[in-house]
Amino acid sequence: MADSYSKKENIKKREKKRQDKLIKKEDRKTNNNKGKSLEDMIAYVDINGNLTSVPPHLQNQEEDLLSRKENPNEVLDPAKVFNGIINSMNEKGFGFITEEKTNDSIFFHQSQLRQEVKKYDKVTYKKEVSEKGFRAIDIKKV
Repeated sequence: MADSYSKKENIKKREKKRQDKLIKKEDRKTNNNKGKSLEDMIAYVDINGNLTSVPPHLQNQEEDLLSRKENPNEVLDPAKVFNGIINSMNEKGFGFITEEKTNDSIFFHQSQLRQEVKKYDKVTYKKEVSEKGFRAIDIKKV
């Protein structure tokens, strides 16, 4: 009698596995990505770091940069000096400064350095808008 019960349980398990397999197969058929165009699968990142379906060349990046700040005139003021810390530099002369107030990363090139600096140095700098975002210029060690 124990064998009979065991056989029934094994049959039930096999039937359950078969049913699960059929359910998974149907789910794969309905939720696959086949047939979608490449444009439907691509996502872009805007200037604020959000996902969007708009390609970068169609985004008005300079306007987005200015809209991020409360006072656009303050951003473009050439006399405005910002404070930050150098958080990375590479051997090619490129690096990033973390702005103290906003924690934004600002790109710089060693040609804009007025003094020798190294990683984690506190610096003052001015900003200018470039085609890819803000760029630090006139960088001086504090």
